Amino acid sequence: METQRRDLIYPQETYEIIGAAMAVHNALGRGFTEKVYQEALAIEFQEKGIPFQREVEIHAVYRGSNTLSATFVPDFICYDKIIVELKAVKELEDAYRAQALNYAKVAGMKLALLINFGESRLVAERLPILT
Repeated sequence: METQRRDLIYPQETYEIIGAAMAVHNALGRGFTEKVYQEALAIEFQEKGIPFQREVEIHAVYRGSNTLSATFVPDFICYDKIIVELKAVKELEDAYRAQALNYAKVAGMKLALLINFGESRLVAERLPILT
């Protein structure tokens, strides 16, 4: 896990989210499906008082006023400002990073966290939206 720096977006919130994910990974290890980790992480968020919404449908807006019918469903939105996308794969790929970044862009948020439970150690990547 990375150390907190002053130039990071939402450092305290990110620290708390990753801490909750570490608790889940420590308890379950690897080898489960993403849905198992998602459910366990929701319990951790609730117990730690981390505000979250789970699997909220987000609609993309095109050219400022045209809402598209396509929806995006991130695993969590925490603190009403951070997209949290979970994976349970052998290794994170760029397609997963792009997915998390796109969710954050569509939701109008500045940060996505991509968390992988599928490796021997928890992997958490901060993906800031660069403007």
